[in-house]
Amino acid sequence: MRLVLFDIDGTLISSGGAGLGALQRTFAELYGFADAATGIEYHGLTDPIIVQSIARARLERELDESEFARVVERYLDHLGDTLRESPGFRTLPGARELVEELTARDDVALGLVTGNFEPAAFAKLRRANLADHFRFGGFGSDSHDRAELTRMAVERGRALSGANGSAIVIGDTKHDVRSAAAAGLPCLAVATGNASLEDLRAEGARWAVPGLEDPLVREALEI
Repeated sequence: MRLVLFDIDGTLISSGGAGLGALQRTFAELYGFADAATGIEYHGLTDPIIVQSIARARLERELDESEFARVVERYLDHLGDTLRESPGFRTLPGARELVEELTARDDVALGLVTGNFEPAAFAKLRRANLADHFRFGGFGSDSHDRAELTRMAVERGRALSGANGSAIVIGDTKHDVRSAAAAGLPCLAVATGNASLEDLRAEGARWAVPGLEDPLVREALEI
């Protein structure tokens, strides 16, 4: 059995800015900054890194453990609202069809490799009606290091499913490509986020496609 590990934002869905909006609301509520997340790099980074980057930029320090826990709590509360309110939320072309096709196979176990905190990951997937397809993964709440959470996803997937075959990561940023390589896995990169096909190829993606509808996706997944 093979493991197919999906990133979420920019790969399966676009939240229409819901995550960014929830961070803005959180830092406004707790620290009084109206646009705290503006100008912060976040594509492909884990939620812990993003939160601490905002803190360093606006508070000129990192959050301690208790503050960090409070920020995460309020962020998750606000995220529920911003996901419901987001007019730009959408499931990306080909994502639902591919996930459903893979779910139906008995030689594939589907998992997640995402920088989202685990509750945020599943909140986004529930909004897209995709959550029930995923039973395991590696999350930003597990580690700030994408390579480490990728390895954790593989370990969990194999423990849960008994999978002992190959594993592949599907993602949309250079960080997905790099973390897959660091974990010893190939990456199928999709240019549906903020990275171009050329950038993804230059990072070393084994396959790079415009989107999940491309025929090369199924060739790469051997389906």
